Amino acid sequence: MPMVQARRLLRVVPAVALAGLVLAAPLPGIGLQVAQAQSSPAARAAPAGFADLAERLLPAVVNISTTQAPRQTAQRGPGGGPGGPPQGERPQAPPGSPLEDLFREFFDRQQRGNPDQPQQQRRATSLGSGFVIDPAGYIVTNNHVIAEAEEITVTFHDDSTLRARLVGRDPRTDLALLKVEPRRPLTAVPWGDSDRARIGDWVMAIGNPFGLGGTVTVGILSARARDINAGPYDDFLQTDASINRGNSGGPLFDMSGNVIGINTAIYSPTGGSVGIGFAIPTTLARSVIGQLREFGRTRRGWLGVRIQSVTDELAESLGLDRARGALVSSTMDGGPAHAARIQSGDVILRFDGREVPDQRRLPRIVADTAIEKEVDVVLWRQRREMTVRVKVGELQEDQVAAAPQPTPRDQRQNQVPGVSVQALGLTVAPVTPPLRERFSLPAQAGGIVVTDVTQGSSAAERGVRPGDLILEVDQEEVKTPADLQRRLDAARQAGRRTVLMLVEQRGETRFLSVRLQ
Repeated sequence: MPMVQARRLLRVVPAVALAGLVLAAPLPGIGLQVAQAQSSPAARAAPAGFADLAERLLPAVVNISTTQAPRQTAQRGPGGGPGGPPQGERPQAPPGSPLEDLFREFFDRQQRGNPDQPQQQRRATSLGSGFVIDPAGYIVTNNHVIAEAEEITVTFHDDSTLRARLVGRDPRTDLALLKVEPRRPLTAVPWGDSDRARIGDWVMAIGNPFGLGGTVTVGILSARARDINAGPYDDFLQTDASINRGNSGGPLFDMSGNVIGINTAIYSPTGGSVGIGFAIPTTLARSVIGQLREFGRTRRGWLGVRIQSVTDELAESLGLDRARGALVSSTMDGGPAHAARIQSGDVILRFDGREVPDQRRLPRIVADTAIEKEVDVVLWRQRREMTVRVKVGELQEDQVAAAPQPTPRDQRQNQVPGVSVQALGLTVAPVTPPLRERFSLPAQAGGIVVTDVTQGSSAAERGVRPGDLILEVDQEEVKTPADLQRRLDAARQAGRRTVLMLVEQRGETRFLSVRLQ
């Protein structure tokens, strides 16, 4: 997949490119591709037109412009004093226009040809979209639209403008809430239920692409629950309604005129819409905006665990019927999970009555749970289900339930003596002071240390490397190489092809399902 040059959908500025995705900062792309859907008795008929709906919704969608003061730098004029002769104004092109880049490059070249002439400091300007959710003047947009802004101006469909203040923002979901003080009640749009929207339903996007103002595009809901690696709560709607730079923060409507998403990102190898756009679903956005309005910040539930995905191999090792749930690799001291005696190796199957289909769903479920609420958590432990009671805590800025990230392989070339374990393709040894120093192990390091890994072995395939600590095998603690060998022998006698190992890699614990050779 080609990497994409990410651009803010508010203006032409480089942003973050993630696996070919123009993400939250540029924003959303929904491309206009009206495909003929095969009709069925249960299918909703295609609308004859969208004019009536667009006419009703346009007054509630706003354009958002922000300004940021330029960085002041001392300039020397020809006479040796600060500044110099005033510089002429540069011609201005519409933000997002190709002419904007052309003018900038031309005048930058002209400036370089006259080094004695000071560069003019201009205020940075960004453009985005938003929508009114309350006639009193509350407006929803993307966080990246207003990030670092000193002034925020809202332009309405009738070309009137108002200065806005920031009520609150949430970078984790890329949402922000603004407030203006209107002289009369504004036209507002209602929240819809994104969970009821079906793949193939018609949707309408309205926004401010390239600073052009209220622009209407239509398409269909292409997919649901997309994870685009934008944050811990990814659950995006995908659409092909055309979205470009400047559409960020604009609404995605269903055919009843309800907001079901906030346009946030596009996939684009060119910087323009190619028909793959992403919107934050209202089932997530509505609760976040409600908290921003009430508290000025988000208040999320917290469980206090580090988790990882349950693969097919791990499910087999754990005795699960299939890969599901979130595998707990460790708990945080003093956290709700630790207090409820949730253990490393438990698989969280249900939380507060909600199924946990995979690892990435748990953080959002927990975050949506009321703080200090006592909930039932269904676990898979020692090949059977059990239920514990947990009192949900409040997530702080530096906390989040996440999968431990693998670190690069250790490149040490010198081998260290130890006991060869051919069934796994590695060499292990007890933790001794020389090995602790050699591999920079913590003073309280437990288990046994891996001193060498055979290239191409099953352990190597799973990312085991010298310096790793093996803490458990099949959820039984190992303290010596002999303990490890006994666990492997028991697994073979039970007819098992893999073992479940708890491994600590540079301070992070994670479970690995390793095939017996």
